[in-house]
Amino acid sequence: MNLDSLVSPPTQPSLEAVSHFRELVLQELRKLIVGQEHALELMLCALLSGGHSLLEGVPGVAKTLMAKTLASSINARFKRIQFTPDLMPADILGTSVFDLKTQAFSLVYGPIFTDILLADEINRAPAKTQSALLEAMQERTVSIEGKQIALNPVFTVFATQNPIESEGTYPLPEAQLDRFMFKVEIGYPSSEEEDAILVATNSGIGLDTTTVSPVVSPSEILQARIALTNVRVEPGILQYIRKLLVATRQSSNIRLGAGPRAGVHLLLASKTLAALRGFDFVTPDVVRTLIHPVLQHRLLLSADAELGGETVERALSQVVDKIEVPR
Repeated sequence: MNLDSLVSPPTQPSLEAVSHFRELVLQELRKLIVGQEHALELMLCALLSGGHSLLEGVPGVAKTLMAKTLASSINARFKRIQFTPDLMPADILGTSVFDLKTQAFSLVYGPIFTDILLADEINRAPAKTQSALLEAMQERTVSIEGKQIALNPVFTVFATQNPIESEGTYPLPEAQLDRFMFKVEIGYPSSEEEDAILVATNSGIGLDTTTVSPVVSPSEILQARIALTNVRVEPGILQYIRKLLVATRQSSNIRLGAGPRAGVHLLLASKTLAALRGFDFVTPDVVRTLIHPVLQHRLLLSADAELGGETVERALSQVVDKIEVPR
C-alpha cells in the first residue's frame, strides 16, 4: 500500500493518512526490529513533528538499525557519522577545496546534507564539534565559510549515546540537549523478544535493510506534517502543558526546569502522537505519555536532591502527580 491514495494534496491534507502512515511504516520496521514498539513510535512521532531524537541505550540494542531501517521505509537518504574525539566540524558540514584543474575553490558537502542523519555516540566528540549540529537541528540550514545553505525540510537527526561509559566522553551541553524533542531510552528486549531474535538469526534472517520496502516518500511526510495542523487542542490541554512547565521550574528538587521550547515540543509531539493513534484531538493521556521523553533530558537536579540520591525521573514524576489532569 502506498500513501499516494491516502495523503491529500498539501492544500487539503488528511489526518487519516497519518494513522495509516504509522501502520505502514511499523509493518516494515518489524521485518528487522523485534520489540521496541514504544521507541519506534517515538521515532516516528519525532520525524512527523519535525523534531530530533536522542537514543540512549547500551551497545547492541539496535539503535543504529532502527534509524537505518526507518530511513529505508520512507525512501530517505541516510548517512551515519561516527563521533570521535578527533572529529572536526568540517568533517560534518563540509569545506571548500581547491581544484587544481579549474584553479578555483569548490564546496565539498559533508554528510550532514542528507534526510536522516545518525550521529553515532555523539557524546564522544568535544563541544565544538557537537555544536556544529546546533544550527542544522534548529534552523535546518548550514553555514559554511559565510554561505548559508538550506537542508532538506525532512532533515532529522537521530543521535545515540551509551549511558554506561563515561571515559572519553563529553556530556552534551544543555543548549544541545534542548534541541532534541525526545530522549528515547532503549532497554533490553524481553525474554520472548530475545528468543525471537535468536530464532530469526538461527533461521538465516540477517539484518539487511534492503529487505525493507519504502512505503512512503519524503514529500508525503511533508504532506502529513501539514495534516497535523488540523488536530484540535482544547484550552485546558494548553493550560495543562503550561502548568507542567512552570511546576518543573518551581520544584525544590530541580535546579533547571523546562523552558518554552520544551512546551512547544510537548504540544507538537502530542498532536502528532494523537494523529498517529487515529485521533483528531489531543487527550490528556497522550500528553502524559510524552512528558518524560520530552522533558526528562532537559532538567537538572538541585544540589540537595543529588546528595539525597534523587533522580530526574522521580523528581519529574513527583511534579506530574501534583498537577491536576484536565477532564
